[in-house]
Amino acid sequence: MMLIPIQHQTPLLDAIKACAAHHHAPFYTPGHKRGEGISQPLADLLGARVFQADLTELAQLDSLFSPQGVIQQAQALAAAAFGASQTWFLVNGSTCGIEAAILATCGTGDKIILPRNVHSSAIAGLILSGAMPIFVNPEYDPVFDIAHSITPKAVADALQQHPDAKAVLTVYPTYYGVCGDLVAIAQITHQYDIPLLVDEAHGAHFTFHPQLPTPALKAGADLTVQSIHKVLGAMTQASMLHIQGKRIDSDRVNKALQLVQSTSPSYILLASLDAARQQMAIDGHNLMSRTLELADIARSKISQIPGLSILPPKISPGFKELDKTRLTVNVSGLGLTGFEAEEILDEKLGVTAEFASLQNLTFIISLGNTIADIEQLVQGLTILAQKYQNHQINNSHYHHLAINWEYSMQISPREAFFAATETLPIEQTSDRICAEIVCPYPPGIPVLMPGEIITHDALKYLQQIQAMGVFISGCADTSLHTLKVVKN
Repeated sequence: MMLIPIQHQTPLLDAIKACAAHHHAPFYTPGHKRGEGISQPLADLLGARVFQADLTELAQLDSLFSPQGVIQQAQALAAAAFGASQTWFLVNGSTCGIEAAILATCGTGDKIILPRNVHSSAIAGLILSGAMPIFVNPEYDPVFDIAHSITPKAVADALQQHPDAKAVLTVYPTYYGVCGDLVAIAQITHQYDIPLLVDEAHGAHFTFHPQLPTPALKAGADLTVQSIHKVLGAMTQASMLHIQGKRIDSDRVNKALQLVQSTSPSYILLASLDAARQQMAIDGHNLMSRTLELADIARSKISQIPGLSILPPKISPGFKELDKTRLTVNVSGLGLTGFEAEEILDEKLGVTAEFASLQNLTFIISLGNTIADIEQLVQGLTILAQKYQNHQINNSHYHHLAINWEYSMQISPREAFFAATETLPIEQTSDRICAEIVCPYPPGIPVLMPGEIITHDALKYLQQIQAMGVFISGCADTSLHTLKVVKN
């Protein structure tokens, strides 16, 4: 009998499949009882079979928080595939992984060094843990008006000033696919014998092809969180947390994840992680080769369109590698903002970007894209450029406020979040301490956060991008007529 190579196995997926096929009278959650109680319109949309697999923590299906069976086996296979010593499956997205990473390494009053362009999940981690952020400005690209990575020197300077910090957290890659010098940052961090935590939400595919940037674990990270759903084949909200080495206490990670994950995990999401791991372990190189080919076609053709420019690979302290499957197109040469270009492409040309910024559109090219998608993207951008090539540029669009305003933490995010607050008209909040997260979405990078002094520049930027159609999340009044501040 021929043995199946271990990475071909899908222990969790197989167990769910067997349970779904087993005929019995269900007297357990969920209430729809294997699809019998599902509303017909929903069944018509999704089909009946998916609900047969929407199961609870049955004996055969193991327990996410204390796995000893098929979940443990599936996580061990994922650890081997992604190069970790231990892996946890996440059903609350990378958000809960980032929160758990901070909770597992920092307590009340502990310092953590991190870039100012972190995702809002890191701010939630600061609020939950009571940690005090030591923010480092990332390198700024004035041509594309975007932030890259924090630099090794910036990390070294921060650690020299705050040698009592408990951890360093960085974003790798950025939303734009830019990877900083993580090897150097890891070496500097480890000189202080503290862990390097990495928000690698957009880099889950790096492990599977040599033409992609160096994976965070290979670069020396102690802990990394990856959104398997963002760039690979898992369901939305399905992510993984990986660790290696001895600087991370796995028991603290376990306890932290129990705080921030649902006690009723979706087995459909868990199964999709098992399946996505198997798919990449077996055929990841071929899938990524094809994805890179599509990205190269897109880059070659779009770079020839007048009025458009593509974020190129380059070497700088905050930009060592670029994920070429992430395509950032600068549209300022057409006299359009990225927000205007996004709306035109989506509503009139059948092309939907991942997100827009003041000058740019960013597109994710993944294993699920086809050559037809690339052709439609190129055609859409060609039509856009032809229509707007003589468009009058409005210089007021390109106010470089997005990255370099001054910020000052007066109290910890946790202290501000739980402080007595008052709600004021936005024009009266300048120089007050912010009491809520104010976050344009996407990309989910907060402009203001609890504990930070509200500046005139930050308010001006928020009002500017909201007027351009950006959705503001996190705060109580998303219209931005008012903000919550800490009472004096």
